[in-house]
Amino acid sequence: MKHYWALALCVTAGIQMPSLATAEGSSGTQPLFVNVKRLSLDTALRVAQAAIEQCRKEGVQVSATVVDRGGQVQVVLRDVLAADLSLRVSQQKAYTAMSFNMATSALEGQFKTPYSVPKVEGVLVAPGGVPIIAGGVSYGGVGVSGAPSGETDEKCARAGVAAVADDLDMAQQ
Repeated sequence: MKHYWALALCVTAGIQMPSLATAEGSSGTQPLFVNVKRLSLDTALRVAQAAIEQCRKEGVQVSATVVDRGGQVQVVLRDVLAADLSLRVSQQKAYTAMSFNMATSALEGQFKTPYSVPKVEGVLVAPGGVPIIAGGVSYGGVGVSGAPSGETDEKCARAGVAAVADDLDMAQQ
C-alpha cells in the first residue's frame, strides 16, 4: 500500500520514475543506488582557474567559487588583491546559479514581492553566477565576485565554464 501511494503521488505530480537498479525480490520501486555525475576536483579547479584568468585579462582580481549539484562548495580561489567579501558573494552567486539552473543575471527583476525567494539565506540575485551544464546534465555552478561590475564577473564565470564544456560534452558520449 505504501508503494501505491508513492507511485500515485509521483503520477499526480507529473514526476517520471527513473529506471534504476532495484533490489532483487523487491517490488521494483526502490532503487539500490542512483548514478549521479559530479565534477572531479581537477575539473572544478579548471573552472575556477579559467574564471580567475579571464578576470586578470580584464584587469581585475576576483574570487571564484565552484559548487557541486547539491550546492556544496567544491573549489574556492581568491586572487591576491580580491576583497574578503568577494569570497562569500562568489559562493552565493554560484549557489544561486546552480539552484535556478540559469545565469544569475537572468534572475534580476523577477522577484518583486517582499517575501520572495531572494530573501532565502544564501540566494543572491546579481550578475556573476552561471550554472555548469553539459550534455543536459547539471554539474553545479560557478560564481565570480570582485570586479567593478557584475557583467565582468559573469563574463569571467562563463569563461570558467567554457574551459571545460567541450570535455564534459565529449564525456557524455
